[in-house]
Amino acid sequence: MLTLSDCIELCGLDPGEVEAIAQHEHIPDMQAAELAQYLVHCDDGVPRIRRMIQDDLENASKRHDTAAVMRYRDVLKHFIATHPERDLYLDPNTD
Repeated sequence: MLTLSDCIELCGLDPGEVEAIAQHEHIPDMQAAELAQYLVHCDDGVPRIRRMIQDDLENASKRHDTAAVMRYRDVLKHFIATHPERDLYLDPNTD
């Protein structure tokens, strides 16, 4: 049987990134790992994950949750460093 740790390792993201997806989508971590596995392999998946992490960061900032802001800022930095695909830096809301 696969554990959550196994699934996180298989999805290509780290635990903080999977937790950010779980938080954003309001789903358990195991489902977030499955979603991450899917998104990492989609053409638009990396920018979507980046947007989820940014949304979590913005929501934590609005709540004045300093610990969460710092955590999501670190998660976002790590995600950008480990997923440098060109589309990562494009805002899907602009042309």
